[in-house]
Amino acid sequence: MKSSKLIVAAATMAVSMTALGGGTHGGGHGHATPIGEPGLADDVSRTISLSMKDNYFEPEFVNVVPGETVRFSIHNEGSLVHEFNIGTPDMHEAHQEEMLMMVDHGVIQGGTLNRDMMKMDMGNGHTMEHDDPNSVLLAPGESADIIWTFSTQANLEFACNVPGHYQSGMYGDVQYESGADTQARAE
Repeated sequence: MKSSKLIVAAATMAVSMTALGGGTHGGGHGHATPIGEPGLADDVSRTISLSMKDNYFEPEFVNVVPGETVRFSIHNEGSLVHEFNIGTPDMHEAHQEEMLMMVDHGVIQGGTLNRDMMKMDMGNGHTMEHDDPNSVLLAPGESADIIWTFSTQANLEFACNVPGHYQSGMYGDVQYESGADTQARAE
């Protein structure tokens, strides 16, 4: 009887570790849905500066041309940890569960980001390092750049998926326009 309880306990732990391992950043950061691709610095047509505040972005939307490569210069001006993540609404919804895990494990604590804990193995070799090309996680006062090519026109938004931030309005739309619209705006 004791051996059967041990087997059940071991099976439960194995399933739990598999579930934890499945909650990695691979599914929520642009690998499964065609949302564009990492861009090359030589292909950048312009830089869009974005500020992350508590809990909103400035600007609240960006205009891009299909095929355009943009450098996003992102600065966290808030007092909390914030994320800039390019994805579809469904990707953001899935990623919010992963971000909750980061809070639950003490990686994100309000305005503090424990980068050492981000390297912790969550099972199956998966970590919380947040090193995907369409996303950056910044502590207050930090800045980073993302270079992104909008190779496919899709229903995209940029968002902060730290628990509660998206729900409080911390997301913005990626709007597509023709090259002629961009040229007219530049003149």
